[in-house]
Amino acid sequence: MNIKVQIEPNSTEGKKKLFIKSYGCQMNAYDAVRMGDLMAPHGYTVVDKADNADLVILNTCHIRDKADEKVFSDLGRFKKHGKPNTLYAVGGCIGQAMGEAVMKRSRAVSIVFGPQTYHRLPEFIAKSQVKDEDGKFTKVLDTDFPELEKFDQLPEQKADGATAFLSIQEGCDKFCTYCVVPYTRGAEISRKVDPILKDAINLASQGVKDITLLGQNVNAYNGDDKQGNQSSLAKLIKEIAKIEGVERIRFTTSHPANIDDDLLELFGSEPKLMPYLHLPVQSGSDKILKAMNRSHTVDSYLNTIRKARKIRPDITISGDFIVGFPGETEEDYMETLAIVVEVGYATAYSFGYSARPGTPAAALENQVGEGIKKERLAGLQALLEAQQEEFAKQFVGKTLKVLVSGKGKQKNQLRGHSEHNLVVNFDGGERLLGEIVDVKIKDSYPKSLIGSIV
Repeated sequence: MNIKVQIEPNSTEGKKKLFIKSYGCQMNAYDAVRMGDLMAPHGYTVVDKADNADLVILNTCHIRDKADEKVFSDLGRFKKHGKPNTLYAVGGCIGQAMGEAVMKRSRAVSIVFGPQTYHRLPEFIAKSQVKDEDGKFTKVLDTDFPELEKFDQLPEQKADGATAFLSIQEGCDKFCTYCVVPYTRGAEISRKVDPILKDAINLASQGVKDITLLGQNVNAYNGDDKQGNQSSLAKLIKEIAKIEGVERIRFTTSHPANIDDDLLELFGSEPKLMPYLHLPVQSGSDKILKAMNRSHTVDSYLNTIRKARKIRPDITISGDFIVGFPGETEEDYMETLAIVVEVGYATAYSFGYSARPGTPAAALENQVGEGIKKERLAGLQALLEAQQEEFAKQFVGKTLKVLVSGKGKQKNQLRGHSEHNLVVNFDGGERLLGEIVDVKIKDSYPKSLIGSIV
């Protein structure tokens, strides 16, 4: 994912070009945008190509081994086609997990930093320009965990359209046996309520109408309010809903163990909370869930879905799945297919298990062969894609409220999102950008809808 944000550089400094490539989750996409905000006062304009950039930042994901290899492949390609004096930096979860090993593997890299220290980027760049006694430029490594210090030091977030991410919580305490997030992002920490509201007001003042609240475990949010009392995610959403200009609120990613009744009931009582719930289950087998240390069961997960649908019958359910976890049998896999059939997902992310160094699951016996993983993943994805197609079809002939977020691929075509987070394409003029319009759906595709303005 390339983050394209045009920011005018400080007129007192030389014009420099910054290219950021972000891999993985929405939190990384958010971080990449904030890096662009941070570097703008230092004379950097974000560009969409690495070839002519003065600074290249790879904002990385460490969740699967293929993501690691893609980063180093990109580094080689960017170095080959880039300018001789381009500065290369690797941030994000690979930077946190591998540290100095990144520089050893790629000599092009001058700066390595983790997800919690990117607010120090200007300092890193300055240090990297200092030569040592041998006349070589300094290599900079910073993988500290300074909690939420970065949010206090980042500039105001610049909006890029009518939708925006807003980070409210980071880290995870769940320690799922397959996951590196607790080691790369740190423990669960929630931002205080007031700074979040200030950020939301700032985004709304720039025309943002749809805000997605982000966190590795967003529904574990427990930030302090003005009185020093802990606020739940439900209470925070109620406060954000009061902000003039904010029309739509979403949140991701949730853990089933932290979904409470107050949050579910908000889907029925707060009209600005969109009917969309991303709730990863990972497996339909209780045996595998226990081995994953997921702290929920199939029954508890399904009960949550039933509650949500009773409160908001039209709610969209999205999920995450891992197949081929160590010890997964054919019976376990069939139980995963069964939960998919029972829930009926509108969208889902699915992957074959990837052993990550240092995680407990990597040392488990009964690792599943790659061929079996691929076969099971193909079967799961075929089922999920069929469900996604059926979900989209139900909207044909209906009129949806669509927030226009950008231009479509065709001439005179616009693109937006429905309340259920479906992409909708339709013909219209640019004057509609940022507006919520009624669109009658004429046709559907697995991942998008086609319609016309009413």
